[in-house]
Amino acid sequence: MEQMSQMEQYHGLLSRILDGGIGQFNRRTGKICYMIPAAMMQFDLRTGYPAVTTKQLFFGQVKGELIGFMRGYTSAADFRRVGCKIWDANANETPAWLANPYRRGHDDLGRIYGAQWTSWEGPASFSCDRDFATDQELQDEGEWLRGKSINQLEQALHTLRNDPSNRRIIISAWNPGELDRMALPPCHVLYQFVADVEHRLLHMSMYQRSCDMFLGVPFNIASSALLLSIMARLAGFVPGTFTHFLTDAHIYDDHVEQVQLQLTRNHYAPPSLALDLQPVSDDHEIRGAFARIEPTQIQLVNYLHHGPIAAKMVV
Repeated sequence: MEQMSQMEQYHGLLSRILDGGIGQFNRRTGKICYMIPAAMMQFDLRTGYPAVTTKQLFFGQVKGELIGFMRGYTSAADFRRVGCKIWDANANETPAWLANPYRRGHDDLGRIYGAQWTSWEGPASFSCDRDFATDQELQDEGEWLRGKSINQLEQALHTLRNDPSNRRIIISAWNPGELDRMALPPCHVLYQFVADVEHRLLHMSMYQRSCDMFLGVPFNIASSALLLSIMARLAGFVPGTFTHFLTDAHIYDDHVEQVQLQLTRNHYAPPSLALDLQPVSDDHEIRGAFARIEPTQIQLVNYLHHGPIAAKMVV
């Protein structure tokens, strides 16, 4: 499959929803959506970076948000400092969050993705899974769990370096005990890494429960491809395929005209990704490896695209 046709998968889903999507009212947003109940796309990063070209992808926002997640940010102000403004509305305009007693003031986002990725709060009795622990450092109580807090990114990188054929290399943002403490419950819920050890290829699947096909999904594709690329580089692999599982894939009624315009545009050849990162040399370098990444170390190269298509994000 050539990369240009890979991005045509996205156009195909847009057309499928417009042609046969189920129209229904969403109570949380107060909007009419057209949805399909399940879909899948797969992108091979060896043939290019899957950035949508039929409208402009604002890549600075993509890398800023991912860096914020990897650093565990829970404030819109922190996201803005790394070039990402998309969390401003969720922090300061969503009525349910503004009325939430757990909200700690202006710009607070609560226990969103970054908190779950980097400091998942386990029960006081939580201990290492002996089947998962592959060396003395991981088994040493508290070393990798940080007491009751788990950095899932670092744990995944540790496992890829020490037990790459492990089938439990999962990062989850869906924490039922803290959903009421988040400005927005996670849409991209779970990531799983699968290593082809012989060929040094790293593959990743992502499960997304709620998929705003016009505004959100191109962003989610690019962000997931970037996460896979960063994890692969740090672990000493080459990024392979990113498989995207979409459950409630929908187009808001307010976005139909924009989608119709986008579908009239032809795809350009894909850009490439330049990462100024080195693999970690030993397990001691894993601590803080993701938090040390700067936006300047991530660049999109030869990105040719059509102009932006304006639409309002539904919060």
